[in-house]
Amino acid sequence: MSFSPQSKVWIYQSNRAFTQDEASAIQLKLNDFTSQWKAHGHQLKAKAEVIHQFFIVFIVDEATAGVTGCSIDASVRVIKEIEQAYQVDLFDRFNIAYQVDGQVVVNTKEDFETLVNIKSVGPKTIVYNNLVQSLQEFETKWEIPFEQSWHSKVFAHLL
Repeated sequence: MSFSPQSKVWIYQSNRAFTQDEASAIQLKLNDFTSQWKAHGHQLKAKAEVIHQFFIVFIVDEATAGVTGCSIDASVRVIKEIEQAYQVDLFDRFNIAYQVDGQVVVNTKEDFETLVNIKSVGPKTIVYNNLVQSLQEFETKWEIPFEQSWHSKVFAHLL
């Protein structure tokens, strides 16, 4: 299934990595949800994926049917069910994800700030910009060097 570059994207980041078994079970739940996801009775062209065992990404192509408040609420309910079932936090926007030796690491804003301060995180460190809103942005601006991200503006005083 191909999606328009303008497709809407929502990213939920876990505070810990899902195990392989958890990621597989969550993926099945997401597949079930998106196969039946509707907005005002119209099937949404959608998919959701567990990526890097930390992220749940929803993609909706609104060419066929647009997302509504009710359909967004339905996706949030699924995320809350996943949170409860696996004892994770998927809504804490102050957790920051970045890469260390090609592996995803998630830390609190305070711990991340310390890592920037002691130069463990530098201009070339890959960070995850979970604020992207379209598939095109997701493909080009989600995994980016720290120096090109909003993170560098927030922590500019440390660079």
